[in-house]
Amino acid sequence: MFKATIYVTLKDSVLDPQGVAVKGSLHTLGFEGVRDVRIGKRVEVLLESESRAEAEKQIKELSEKVLSNPVIENFTFELEEVA
Repeated sequence: MFKATIYVTLKDSVLDPQGVAVKGSLHTLGFEGVRDVRIGKRVEVLLESESRAEAEKQIKELSEKVLSNPVIENFTFELEEVA
């Protein structure tokens, strides 16, 4: 069994209006040193797989097809074997 933690973020070239709003709020609260905020999502998946290589292949595929929009988003993941 493997546990994947998948991080999906907007590509640098894509405007992040939610990040801009949070940055504005932080400045209003006195956090003037904040220069940029980008918002993303974190997804955890438990996956039964025969091997680490197969688990990585499946996580890449489900991330590309379901969890992210490859036109505007990037993803990375961490994979760990669990009992």
